[in-house]
Amino acid sequence: MAMKDTIAQIRTEKGITQEQMAKDLYVTRQAVSRWETGETSPGIDMVKLICVTYSVPLERFFDMPLEYYCQCCSMPIPDPAMHGTEADGSASGSYCKFCYEGGEFTAKDVDMDEFIEATAQLEADALGVTREEAVSLMATLLPHLERWSGKGND
Repeated sequence: MAMKDTIAQIRTEKGITQEQMAKDLYVTRQAVSRWETGETSPGIDMVKLICVTYSVPLERFFDMPLEYYCQCCSMPIPDPAMHGTEADGSASGSYCKFCYEGGEFTAKDVDMDEFIEATAQLEADALGVTREEAVSLMATLLPHLERWSGKGND
């Protein structure tokens, strides 16, 4: 789905007008209109603000399904060799090998904020962004993943 369609869909789901969305995001109604027609696209910081403001996962703005990402750290895991393992040794369908091994999380007894602090520099290096940008991105993305949303194994 194109970004313009995603924005329009989020606005429709929330039952708000372009005017209300603009007010919520501190932009003009014309900016929202241009996003929805595809004339322009919001920057990554605005996309993150949309996600936080309307409680939607960042993945909605990308073409890759949620299953494509580790549900703990958000790392893409398209290669089966990168998947973690369940207690019986089978491949995990949700977690990467760095986060999940033998049916358990490798980073035990940490909350999401501690996890972000511990892994932010790795994320920054992998993405070629600053550590602060990585922290911001992770703080937007991780709450929607299974481990941190309470939907996954604990």
